[in-house]
Amino acid sequence: MKKEMNRRQFLHSSATFTTGLGLSSVISGLNQANKSYHSHEEGYVSLFDGESLDGWHKNGARWTVRDGMIISEQEPPGSGNGGILLTDKMYSDFELMIDVKPGWGCDSGVFLRSQPNGESYQVYVDYHSEPNNGGIVGFIYGQSTGGWRTEPFRYDGVFEGDELVDLEMRPFTPYEDYEENPLRYACTPEEWRSAWKLNDFNTLKIRCEGKYPIITTWINGTKICKFDAAGSKNPNFDKEQMYQTVGDEGHIALQVHGTDTWWGDEVLWKNIRVKEL
Repeated sequence: MKKEMNRRQFLHSSATFTTGLGLSSVISGLNQANKSYHSHEEGYVSLFDGESLDGWHKNGARWTVRDGMIISEQEPPGSGNGGILLTDKMYSDFELMIDVKPGWGCDSGVFLRSQPNGESYQVYVDYHSEPNNGGIVGFIYGQSTGGWRTEPFRYDGVFEGDELVDLEMRPFTPYEDYEENPLRYACTPEEWRSAWKLNDFNTLKIRCEGKYPIITTWINGTKICKFDAAGSKNPNFDKEQMYQTVGDEGHIALQVHGTDTWWGDEVLWKNIRVKEL
């Protein structure tokens, strides 16, 4: 669950292996492998070269490149100063593939059709328990557009000492009458938990298509949700107001949540590629 943040608050928080090879050859090889990752997937174009943030620009937070990954955290860490990293290019209808490994306690997401200030459709990457009412990855949220929610369940972390050993799934009601007017599709808690790889990278696939978009998500090949903006009965969602705010084109962006809803370390991103539809 996100704590609501108006535009001024958002901008304020944002502003602040082979034996005998030399090290340089190994690094070069890894970078080249990253650049060509999934290049065999027809129509996909890499958005991240594994070496730099070329093709992206930031609005707050800390974004660095290390070992072929984008590292995201607050700036400075633990300060409450969040922000987003946006593609220079804007996208309308597309499929996005992205590998993500969130540190426990992080509150993050992938923004779709994002405006420069973060108004967008968001795919949750919330990896935490209380005090923010649990986490979830892969469902859809209205970022800076009324805070409408879609997820029918959330999770809390299960620990042995300091080690995260499991996620405990529990029901969640995103709005009144959800049972009568649910998402177009939602996986079960058991399907979600079976799909998610603990303490490892997970591949998100996101498809966004249409004026009032149908947004479908997958985690490691398992379908997670399908949100139909044109047909949504969510009482907190207004498709026309959303269209006026976001339109049918915007940036793809990665989020570091501002204020005190970031209790973890870093979120790691890699193998980012897009196919325009």
